[in-house]
Amino acid sequence: MRITFVAFGWEQLGISLLSAIAKSQGHDVRLAFSASLFHDRYNFHNPRLAAYFDDRKDVIATIERQQPDVLAFSPLTATYQWMLGIAQEVKELLPDVQVIFGGVHTSAVPDSVLAQSCVDYVCIGEGDRAFQMILKAIEEGGPAGPIVNTRYKLPDGRIVQGPQSGFIQDLDALPIFDKPLWEEHIRIGDWYLTMASRGCPYRCTFCFNNFFARLPQEESGRYVRHRSVSHVLGELCAAKRRYKLRFIEFEDDVFTVDKKWVKEFLSRYKKEIGVPFQCLTHPQYMDEELARWLSEAGCRYVQMGIQSLDEEFKYRVIKRYERNTQIERALEAMRKYNLRPKVDHMFGLPGEPLEAQETAREFYARHPPYRIQTFWTNFLPGTEMIGQAQGMGLITTQDIRQLNAGLEGDFYRNSGRIQDSHRRKIYKAYEVLFKLIPVLPGFMRRRLQAKHIAWLPIPLCSWMGFMADLLAGLMKGNPDHLIYARHYLYHILRFLVKIKMGKGLPPASRCLSAWSYPPEADEYVPRREPPVRRTGKSVLV
Repeated sequence: MRITFVAFGWEQLGISLLSAIAKSQGHDVRLAFSASLFHDRYNFHNPRLAAYFDDRKDVIATIERQQPDVLAFSPLTATYQWMLGIAQEVKELLPDVQVIFGGVHTSAVPDSVLAQSCVDYVCIGEGDRAFQMILKAIEEGGPAGPIVNTRYKLPDGRIVQGPQSGFIQDLDALPIFDKPLWEEHIRIGDWYLTMASRGCPYRCTFCFNNFFARLPQEESGRYVRHRSVSHVLGELCAAKRRYKLRFIEFEDDVFTVDKKWVKEFLSRYKKEIGVPFQCLTHPQYMDEELARWLSEAGCRYVQMGIQSLDEEFKYRVIKRYERNTQIERALEAMRKYNLRPKVDHMFGLPGEPLEAQETAREFYARHPPYRIQTFWTNFLPGTEMIGQAQGMGLITTQDIRQLNAGLEGDFYRNSGRIQDSHRRKIYKAYEVLFKLIPVLPGFMRRRLQAKHIAWLPIPLCSWMGFMADLLAGLMKGNPDHLIYARHYLYHILRFLVKIKMGKGLPPASRCLSAWSYPPEADEYVPRREPPVRRTGKSVLV
């Protein structure tokens, strides 16, 4: 069958894996990609530029040209309405196409998604088995019964709901991510994305893991699972052969959660791969030993969620149990071994005292990270924070309907929900401060306070925060900024040449060899390893 995935903004690893699974079953898999310039639901939203660079018509034309039997989407809340609009329009052009929705937003509100007339199947939770079974059912003329992790509609409108199965435990049984799917649109070698594990040991109330880990109806096994060291290195070796890898990002929720696995992996990574990389960690899973291993293996940046420095509030409301002393030790360990910590800080958390921002300022001034990434709280469907916010009177039942429908929730940059103008001004002032702290000399870090900025108009504060972050990143050579800028420039040029002028443009990625796994025996010999029995903090039950 012909299958088209519709993607938005950047590579999605979930699509990369499902594409690899579908190709292994003999299906013809294509991609319809929107660069979403200047409205990427992450950093930029300039309505005028977004309207000029709108590539929606090109996405529709691509799908129509590919004539898929199956059209598949994996939306976040912020991208759901856009993807739903694409599905509706394609259904009118290609009435027989079968539309599948999966991903985080769908898993949170599956009934709401399946209620849409253009959606035929929804996949809830991990889709590795379900996607194969859905494709097989479609190929055979329609499902004969329930499908695990799936709900679908019968011709008479009735819903068939399959059992919600446990999480796949043997990640090595899955193929490696299908990178060639993205080569036309993404400079894969510049910023190679991968994951060595699935799952997070924490249940922060604002995060999708808060509900995702509880989806199975049966005994689910471990939620935190690792690919074997050899499986990950085999993928990276194949990637090195095909692309000129400049940087690798491991998108695991907490890369350092299993210390024994990390030690073996980094020891071999240094010898067999040797490409600079970054990863994510948690204050309770970072110490001097881990920092040293990461540094010696080529890690340059480590992203770590902090969100708030008010210990009592964090423990009570957002289920983060680390102490500030643990955060301090983690930052000092990384600094000692020349790792550059990028920390995440959230504004607008429900119930957080405004004074918590001053506590954070004082902490960051004493222990300045390499970068402070600021995010505005968004209430995401399915999470515990939705109920918390409603209980505090911050959102209504109607607001929740809007959120479930994806009609609100631009990630990270939306401060509009903060109705108290004074509070919003203070937050904006601290946002500017937190962008500046990493690049200011010590005496200025300690003296500059919110009152020095809060008198400025909010739009000016927003502009200052953006420019401070941008200039600091460019001055420091932060790869986040450089790769993002290169990606944008390529797609601006692509839009002007292809869509406005009707001419071709070379693919974004330059390939050096065929894409194959496992690699040739003389380059790398993968070996299956027995499961590691994890104890203490390295296991999630």
